[in-house]
Amino acid sequence: MISPQFTVHSPQSEKQIADDTGQTTKDKIKIVRIIARLNVGGPARHVVWLTKELQDGEFQTALLTGRIPEGEEDMNYFAVENGVAPVFIKEMSRELSPRDVVSLWKIYRQIRREKPDIIHTHTAKAGTIGRVAGFLYRWLTPRTLIGKPRRVKLVHTYHGHVFHSYYGSLKTKIFLSIEKTLARLTTDKIVVISNQQYREIHEKFGVGKERQFKIIPIGIDLESFSNWQSKRNILREEIGAENNEILVGLIGRLTEVKNHSLFLKIAKIYKENKKNIDFPKLKFVIIGDGHLREKLENEAETLGVKDLVVFVGNRNDADVFYAGLDIVALTSLNEGTPLSLIEAMANEKAIISTSVGGVVDLLGEAQTEENGFQICERGLRTASNDAESFYRGLLCLVNNEKLRETLVENGKKFVEARYNKERLVRDIKNLYHNLTRF
Repeated sequence: MISPQFTVHSPQSEKQIADDTGQTTKDKIKIVRIIARLNVGGPARHVVWLTKELQDGEFQTALLTGRIPEGEEDMNYFAVENGVAPVFIKEMSRELSPRDVVSLWKIYRQIRREKPDIIHTHTAKAGTIGRVAGFLYRWLTPRTLIGKPRRVKLVHTYHGHVFHSYYGSLKTKIFLSIEKTLARLTTDKIVVISNQQYREIHEKFGVGKERQFKIIPIGIDLESFSNWQSKRNILREEIGAENNEILVGLIGRLTEVKNHSLFLKIAKIYKENKKNIDFPKLKFVIIGDGHLREKLENEAETLGVKDLVVFVGNRNDADVFYAGLDIVALTSLNEGTPLSLIEAMANEKAIISTSVGGVVDLLGEAQTEENGFQICERGLRTASNDAESFYRGLLCLVNNEKLRETLVENGKKFVEARYNKERLVRDIKNLYHNLTRF
């Protein structure tokens, strides 16, 4: 295990002889990275990887995070595996709460201890509290009176957004107003993870100015998936899948925006049609956990598909469960750039998804349009929340082996060229170098 080098330390360490502007004689660029919680999902992996990799001769990074709310799975084990020791702000979590005032104060105090060159926030809640704390840190100094606030840069990454399909219209308008204000008053750079996300956040919803944005796709550890064929039967034997069964997997938290109910409806349509036509044998696998687990299991029983759907819960062995699947599906109402589809491509799996968020960029240009779905360069996409179209697209994949092989080949090349972890780290380092050229 790598020994953590970024726990709370004296402000005078690392040659940090600081004046009140926050500038120091240290050689390293100091980063404070903030995320609301390390729950299961792509953002947690993203911040842990960056914290680990930006701990070298050029950079020093501190990671601040909050607590995991009830009903969500903790991914702190991933930080431990990577030798990352976050500073926990127990009052900070996803939900709006009066305790946010306490978490704001604690984050502000931590920033004052660290004296960073860059404050980089991830996800909505941390983006709000972290950027407000950063704003206070920048301006609450006597030197502001002579026009010399602390020279710290504030960066925010949108891994997704909450501007539709999460909350009611009033709450959504409030959140959008907050994001516009934060972009205008506190943010030097806004990072988005896909072209489509840029189009939605800036062009559609009007957040920020064009010059503030930088598109930096996420990255994954491709090496961990390099030998998936040898692990093909582990999951299949575990759930009792037959050799000729095609496993269709959906990976993600059991929460409303992921729309698992659509997946269950697709399984129902398949079962009803199979009575009359000799279709290939399918099994629907749901990987993940969350507060909707019991509700979805009851829904599967009500729809009569309990025999076709397997809930396997959260897994820490992505290299194993992807290996056992044949097709990876995504049914979300809203997404940034879904990690599950990128990892599916890395594992040479065919994919089908609703056409939301960064999925459009992942799947590429539409080649042909069929009965309610589009065949794209690297997968199939359908309209949001349309079970019939999704089912027809799924059958197209199941029944066309040559199509699956073409999509898989295109997807693997695409991910290897664009979504490797090393490229992510390189891009972020370049961003930080450019921002700190005062």
